Amino acid sequence: MTLPNIVLPSWFGKIVSKLPSKPPRFLLVSVLNHLLKRDYLVADMSLFNGRKFEIYIIDADFRIRFSAIEDHFSDTPFSGEPDLRLSANGIDFMRMILREEDPDTLFFNRKLHIEGDTELGLITKNLLDSVEWLTVRELVLGRQEA
Repeated sequence: MTLPNIVLPSWFGKIVSKLPSKPPRFLLVSVLNHLLKRDYLVADMSLFNGRKFEIYIIDADFRIRFSAIEDHFSDTPFSGEPDLRLSANGIDFMRMILREEDPDTLFFNRKLHIEGDTELGLITKNLLDSVEWLTVRELVLGRQEA
């Protein structure tokens, strides 16, 4: 199944940007930490320790901010600029998760924007590319029967 090219209307972003970020931030951090524990996300956490991240869903005008502390990710809010910001429209993040597009293709087609620490961005992009997202989907949602 190929996802259609959709950009959310601006009014949607105005609504979504007013929603609390705690529930999706908690979910994302919980999934990342679960993947670390199960070795589905093979990361040298010393490279991320003390670093602040932001995922910005452009067309929804929604930001998820989290950090890395020692050997895990934390959903504790932070102020100031993140060390790394990954920005894309929601559909492009979905394409990456569903493996319709890899992070390199999205980046070179200017659909995935990476801002901040260049080395951290490269490490993170390569880490995202190494994840078996279908396995992640099964872990989160359970095995889907056809």
